[in-house]
Amino acid sequence: MDFNQVVSNRREITSFSNQSIPKETIEEILEVAWLSPTGNNLPSREFIVVNDRGMLDHLANTTPYMPWLKEATYAIVITGRPTVSKYWIQDSSIASGYIWLAAVNAGLGCAFGAVFNAADEVESEQRETYVRNALNIPNDRRVLAILGLGYGKDQPNKKELVKKNEIIYYHTFRQQEK
Repeated sequence: MDFNQVVSNRREITSFSNQSIPKETIEEILEVAWLSPTGNNLPSREFIVVNDRGMLDHLANTTPYMPWLKEATYAIVITGRPTVSKYWIQDSSIASGYIWLAAVNAGLGCAFGAVFNAADEVESEQRETYVRNALNIPNDRRVLAILGLGYGKDQPNKKELVKKNEIIYYHTFRQQEK
């Protein structure tokens, strides 16, 4: 698929069929995750692949906003390493975007479940601890997100975007080039 088409087709898919995903497809997505850039090329993010039905169901309870994990075929948990790089959030976030686009390119649906919460340290700690305990993640790692993967059940609705001139500025903020 052409890159612009991949980006244009990207939607959050939260309803999955029970069709299995070939291991080669998951490995291709993980290759893209591995190739995603990091500041100073430091290993500031790691990926945990989950396809055990019981664990996916358990992880669905990380927050009230992840019930779709109960239908997902796979999940990729993205952790960050603050002791390796102060840019772990950025590096992990970039990797999650790469994973999502690779999933779309492979014909899969993807949903993003935020675990780390920069605005609420208590909530973030609860969510991260829940995932950390479930997957034996060391305490020096932070848990950024869980991406659920699977073949979508339904065709997503057309994406409604704000007008480009409402979010893209040239030269200075709020100055529109005509």
